[in-house]
Amino acid sequence: MSDSEIHSASSSHSEPAHFDPAHSEPAVVLQSISKLFGRFAALHDLSVSLPAKRIYALLGENGAGKTTLLRIVAGLSRPSRGNVGILGSSDVRAVTARIGYMGHATLLYDELTARENLNYFRGLYAPSHTASADELLEAVGLAQVDPKRRIGQYSQGMKQRLALARAILASPDLLLLDEPFSNVDAGSIATMSALLGRLRDHGATVIVVTHQLEALARVADEWITLHAGTIVKREATHNRVPLSAGRGEQ
Repeated sequence: MSDSEIHSASSSHSEPAHFDPAHSEPAVVLQSISKLFGRFAALHDLSVSLPAKRIYALLGENGAGKTTLLRIVAGLSRPSRGNVGILGSSDVRAVTARIGYMGHATLLYDELTARENLNYFRGLYAPSHTASADELLEAVGLAQVDPKRRIGQYSQGMKQRLALARAILASPDLLLLDEPFSNVDAGSIATMSALLGRLRDHGATVIVVTHQLEALARVADEWITLHAGTIVKREATHNRVPLSAGRGEQ
């Protein structure tokens, strides 16, 4: 994605783009991935190819391997075995500037304002590669908040929205989110999920770990369920929660 596309995504209200995965290069290719922690296999012989320009929701019970998988895709952890291909490269480090990541921790500084936080993180990139703080705040629905208000005074939902702004400030082609809707109010969930849909429509690939299926029901393209460190189901969303949700399989 380009910086202008971040700006466009903040205001666009277009319907989801029609997409044929058969004609898209994969954003993520994992081949026979395993991740061991001592004798425990967090991931076991997992293989998957994820076409670009889609939103994927990673589902599964605690300990299924979702966060471990996301960290490997982000380049924050290396697999014990297997091959990783991200955005056309076998070296994740070569494409990290094209990846946005939001983990459980917001990585925000409570003593700073929203703009001060964003400008600090923007300083870690070349100026031409980042959206402006104003564009980012507009994108996540925080543009009207008192600019002198420190993050320590924000609600959890506001903090999560600002953390999402931090994750997209460098216009990532691949956006990875780990439980972004945790302890977040309904209004913030709606703002965040709508933004994810617009980012996808403007070319980004989004992978979201979540237990809150309804948050992504209108924008996700595919549900991917993990169990015991491997993928057990892939299911097109059709604008609804997965059929397995009512049977306790996620």
